[in-house]
Amino acid sequence: MIRSSEIASALLVPLALGCGSATAQEQTVRVGMVRALSSTATMIAIEKGYFKDLGIRVVVEDIDSSIDALALVAQDRLQVVEGGISAAYFNAIEKNLPVSIALDRVSSPLNQRLIVRADLKDKIKSIGNLKGRPLASNSRGSITNYEIGKTFEKAGLAYRDADIKFVPFTQMSVAFANKAVDAAFMIQPFASQVVDQGLGFVFADPEDFAPGPMTIAVSFVNTDWAAKSPELAKSFFLASLKGAREYCQAYHGGPNRSEVVDIALRTGVETRRELIDKYPWAARNPDGAVNVASMLDIQKFFVAEKLALKELPAERLLTSAYSDFAAARLGPFVLQNQDSKLAGCR
Repeated sequence: MIRSSEIASALLVPLALGCGSATAQEQTVRVGMVRALSSTATMIAIEKGYFKDLGIRVVVEDIDSSIDALALVAQDRLQVVEGGISAAYFNAIEKNLPVSIALDRVSSPLNQRLIVRADLKDKIKSIGNLKGRPLASNSRGSITNYEIGKTFEKAGLAYRDADIKFVPFTQMSVAFANKAVDAAFMIQPFASQVVDQGLGFVFADPEDFAPGPMTIAVSFVNTDWAAKSPELAKSFFLASLKGAREYCQAYHGGPNRSEVVDIALRTGVETRRELIDKYPWAARNPDGAVNVASMLDIQKFFVAEKLALKELPAERLLTSAYSDFAAARLGPFVLQNQDSKLAGCR
């Protein structure tokens, strides 16, 4: 497993810091991935040969967080990283590191939840009641920090009014059971599992407090690599978006749902079929577009909290060239299950 926490941590604080046909020999693209159900989109493209058809061999490297991997993508040890938008990313851009946001990975509805410990149901009735209480976030400078801040803001509180404890998503249920935290911002399936286990209850949806629609996870690309291999980069994101569209069809209960679930299980994105069937999926934009207003609001929060150095214009933070190209090549996204009432992935 790739780790570069020492390098990545330096980005967390304000320090001076083609589309062509397949070729005879496949070109390798190394992808760092924080595995989540939305990662299935890339696995679809691998398993169904969409990358191979364009002459690309994808090597997937498991990472703990995009914060850790930003240094690796900037060094071209990884060409693409899939993960959450973080303070580290904005600091990387301020330092002119060769990385950019290229494609949406998770967007509204996020199906994330603020979970409060079950035994506190009679004590915590409002956001204001969380002031000074231990509240879990998965890591410093992560997107859940932003969600905590926006939620507290609506109650007239500040991010610093929370007693933040940094706990990995996989350990949050243990923290609830041990009463180490009173509440936590959690992704699926962890949020629903904690509720099902009777350890907590759903208290709030962060999307009710932050301006939306939100984009919270993306594909980052090494811009030096992309500039040297423009056709390869375009081909990579074309295949990626094709996989994302199949994910979206399955998200809406389309005819490929079972096939996509099988791919998720076979590739280790999720090992428990019952969880995939039971809990809500994160949505994606089937055109790969990132919500710019959401991205800028996230940046503004991190700068205000002194986790990022300064606010930068959108054109320095992302490129729409790859999503525009891929969406144009694939044509309009047409939902197969017209009876689906789910928002997102449309």
